[in-house]
Amino acid sequence: MARASTKENKNIYHLTREGLQLTREGAEELLTGISAERLEKIENERSLPHPDEVLLMAEKYKQPRLCNYYCANQCPIGQQYVPEIKVKDLSQIVLEMLASLNSMNKQRERLIEITVDGTISGDEIRDFVAIQEELERISIAVETLQLWSERMLATGAIDEVQYRAYKESRNSL
Repeated sequence: MARASTKENKNIYHLTREGLQLTREGAEELLTGISAERLEKIENERSLPHPDEVLLMAEKYKQPRLCNYYCANQCPIGQQYVPEIKVKDLSQIVLEMLASLNSMNKQRERLIEITVDGTISGDEIRDFVAIQEELERISIAVETLQLWSERMLATGAIDEVQYRAYKESRNSL
């Protein structure tokens, strides 16, 4: 059996593999198309992973958060547009979302006042920015819930067949 790495500051790909108690060779078998040597380069940050490699690791490791991490931290476009989502419990996600939705409900009338004339004047900018920030919090809460759902589907905590069938029936309405 291979020794466990003693390297400090392991990256997310290394930590995820080790969390599954896989050696690089074991991961190579699971990740058809990614060699142990390539994994070593990715885990030791001598090479950035390719998007298709991250997709494969996320699927086979059952860790969809790897995709968000890659997009938010390693993809040049994603670094500008994709916030990193932190793993949270469902109750925390829901409470944060409800708090943001309640806040937006209170700010709804102000948003209408600001935008009704199609321009944002100097005295409206401060309120408009605050509303944008609250909308961003809602967006992050939605993405966090989506990531949580993907994780539950990947691990079997949510029945994937039933989930997909229900979603398809809803989309056909």
